[in-house]
Amino acid sequence: MAVTAKPRDATTTTPGSETTWFMLEPDEVLRRLDTQIATGLTQSAVDERLVQYGPNELISKGVKSPWAILWEQLTNPLVLLLLGAAAVSIFLGKFDSVIAILAIVVINAILGVSQEYRAEQAMAALKKMAAPLVRVRRDGQVMDIESRFLVPGDVVLLEAGSIVPADGRLIEAANVQVAEAALTGESQPVDKTIRGLENADVQLGDRENMVYMGTAVTYGRGTAVIVETGMKTELGRIADLIQSVEEEQTPMQKRMGEVGVALFRLAVGVMIFALIVGILTGQPLLPPSDPTSTEESVLLTAVSIAVAVVPEGLPAVVTVALALGAQRMLRRRALIRKLPA
Repeated sequence: MAVTAKPRDATTTTPGSETTWFMLEPDEVLRRLDTQIATGLTQSAVDERLVQYGPNELISKGVKSPWAILWEQLTNPLVLLLLGAAAVSIFLGKFDSVIAILAIVVINAILGVSQEYRAEQAMAALKKMAAPLVRVRRDGQVMDIESRFLVPGDVVLLEAGSIVPADGRLIEAANVQVAEAALTGESQPVDKTIRGLENADVQLGDRENMVYMGTAVTYGRGTAVIVETGMKTELGRIADLIQSVEEEQTPMQKRMGEVGVALFRLAVGVMIFALIVGILTGQPLLPPSDPTSTEESVLLTAVSIAVAVVPEGLPAVVTVALALGAQRMLRRRALIRKLPA
């Protein structure tokens, strides 16, 4: 029997508000969303709601490009110190040292960029969970549409194999089971029902009359009315959390930064000390003009000592150790966003 929607009144609920849809009975859900299970929404209502609520898709906010990630890697204090050492080595004509230092910098950058870029793709992975097409009932007709055109109040038809396109309240259910592992971590499919729940504090995984974007119907068939779309869905909230986390330096990053600054000061201090000692002992400041001369200048000696202070292998050793740890955690299904984390 079809449930006829009544015109909206003061008790009509706006999608996106904190409504406990799982506590409402099917008739009340349809009434509040001003829709009908037999005919669905009219095209004019769909157009209005699409303007009001926007498309049913996850929005990316400021995803870093590989170049931005590379720039962050190269502006690390220790890496800057290494690049400075490479520049000095070029000045001194020690090209073997230059090659070694640049190789370390490149390896360090490749490992860091690959790890962080993979973590940046978490948003793309969430988008892949959304269903590309969905079967809906509109104007009394059953049709397949792109899921991004779904709006609150749309009547969606689900069956085994369907990917739930947005958050919905089940109105009809025949032995419906849904795999919610991607959202709740529950390994077994969950049996669904249409009755309203009495407790407002029910956890997400226990809301047995709700279906959520990105989950999959594994058995049975049913009809759901969409209550939330896009970033207002539970999957959208996760996407928003992923993108809104404030990036703070980890203790390791702070410590490595302090080490880099300390090494820079030490290198400069040693160079100045060597210059002063060399000048006081009467050694020439600049290299002799005679290329056959073996006499060392104070400047070259001081710069060589400063370069020797820099531990060229430290960034590579730290990055390799962190990358190995990240790979081990990945095998346990934990993705590390930044290696120093």
